[in-house]
Amino acid sequence: MGNKVSKAGKNERAEAVPPRLVIGISGASGVIYGIRLLDACKDLGIESHLVVSKAAQLTIGLEADVPLKAVLAKADAHYAPGDVGASIASGSFPVLGMAVVPCSIRSMSEIATGVTASLLTRAADVTLKERRRLVLAVRETPLHLGHLRTMTALTEMGAIILPPVPAFYVSPHSLEDLVDHFVGRILDCFGYNWAPAKRWNPVSSNTRKAKDDI
Repeated sequence: MGNKVSKAGKNERAEAVPPRLVIGISGASGVIYGIRLLDACKDLGIESHLVVSKAAQLTIGLEADVPLKAVLAKADAHYAPGDVGASIASGSFPVLGMAVVPCSIRSMSEIATGVTASLLTRAADVTLKERRRLVLAVRETPLHLGHLRTMTALTEMGAIILPPVPAFYVSPHSLEDLVDHFVGRILDCFGYNWAPAKRWNPVSSNTRKAKDDI
């Protein structure tokens, strides 16, 4: 059934689909995570499909050291936030899943209700309905009960709530180390190991502790 026979009678195999990841950058603080995820995808040979919300375009101008045009250029394909007819808005477009990094409370809430007002949240809704991996790097604190209940609902739907929490056990020496570690955790969710992301190593940790005790 997977092969079709042409008029010439030859078997034609469908072309292999490359690993693809949809990346959404919403308007919350922390756009550097999404930008660095694009770099990681390129390192790993993952085809990246990017949508940047209107609010995120403003945040990139405030937080990032690269202009929006350069951020879009990092992706293999990018789409306007209002282009709800884009390929990533359809479940027939095969992808590994989607990561919204960072994910604002508004975007999270739209995804949870299914009432989507942009390509970013529509693509996330499609990811859920197709039972694909959806990672939401929700960036907000403190959280009220409504936020927590929405996260619970999304978890029950199959999404992974992955707040951008810094890990100091990897002995980071720079902000870049912290960012890379979190980006590595995102990629872990899709089964990819990214070399720049440091991991917990109890052996080296015990060695440092022993030296400190001397």
